[in-house]
Amino acid sequence: MDLPKIAEVVIIGGGVMGASTAYHLAMKGCKKVVLLERDPLFGQEATGKCAGGVRYQFATEINILLSLLSLPMLDRFEAELGQAIDLRRCGYLFLITGEEDVKTFHASLTLQHRLGVMTEWLSGDEVRSRLPLMSLEDVLGATWNPQDGLVDPNSVVQGYIAGAKRLGAKCLTDVEVKSILLKNGRIHGVKTTLGEMKAPIVVNAAGPWAAQIGAMIGLDIPVVPVRRQIAVTTPISQLPPHFPFVVDFAKNLYFHREGPGILTGMSNLNEPPSFNQEVDREWELKHFDEVMARIPLLENAGISSRWAGLYEVSPDAHPILGRVPEVDGFYCINGFSGHGMMHGPICGLLLAEEILDGKAHTLDITSLSLTRFREGKLIQEYNVV
Repeated sequence: MDLPKIAEVVIIGGGVMGASTAYHLAMKGCKKVVLLERDPLFGQEATGKCAGGVRYQFATEINILLSLLSLPMLDRFEAELGQAIDLRRCGYLFLITGEEDVKTFHASLTLQHRLGVMTEWLSGDEVRSRLPLMSLEDVLGATWNPQDGLVDPNSVVQGYIAGAKRLGAKCLTDVEVKSILLKNGRIHGVKTTLGEMKAPIVVNAAGPWAAQIGAMIGLDIPVVPVRRQIAVTTPISQLPPHFPFVVDFAKNLYFHREGPGILTGMSNLNEPPSFNQEVDREWELKHFDEVMARIPLLENAGISSRWAGLYEVSPDAHPILGRVPEVDGFYCINGFSGHGMMHGPICGLLLAEEILDGKAHTLDITSLSLTRFREGKLIQEYNVV
């Protein structure tokens, strides 16, 4: 497909954020939406390499509200877009081993309950009785929400891309944006590997590369790429069919059932920002020691696959969403810090409202503006894995 000469909105990045934004803009009647992905396929970077978790359990009001709007959109996804997404309500179980974390998670439960998210508190003995195959002697308690779960990231992206195309959007791969054109302080278009395209609006949906897109117009977007890695084990016959998504909070360790085996990851908090996506075998050994200490069954399992990908991390682990006042016509949907997959549906809609209606009205996103960093109005998320 040739590059159009003119667009109403150009979206840079074909992961879940770009795809959702393209679809919702087209749904709202925007006729000339062009999404540009530099790779040969959509959704193969941060989106395609994530664990696919979706949850209501957060520690800030804005993240809980995003989940309350976004997860029901995933429930309706197949009916709306005709694309199955393998949504599994296996539940999230946050294991708590520190007294201070007990206090903090109880405060989060109070907030979640006030907003209508009925997460439960389980005692240590209740957790041990539910997961007899695990070693949980040090667990003081856990938060449990059976409505949390998993989704297939690639299917979500493909559903939005197909839906956007049906509505007239142009979604192109193998097209890289080389520069953003400005005229009198406002967006005028983009220069790509296929030529120039005029457009009054550009959306930065570049995930871990968000800062590089901002730099094209002299804008500082405080998003850094941080490597995270995942492994999937060979089949484990003793694994119960309804094994939950378990997060060992103090260790930044998580695991859930993936087919007949276990998918597991553990965040290295000392990982420096970089675009390195090679698996760190030294860290992997530490990770495996920790996960085998929790699930002794894994000592007899092998590794069927492993990969590394990038989180797009903002200073407060919250997204940067909405218009950028410094440059007329420039919008951000960046910095989701490991929970973008689950909030992609609603954030694409909110950004479409911001662009076409002048303001997001389904949810007030003022607190997620880029300006919060210079104004000192950060919103710190505690439940980051």
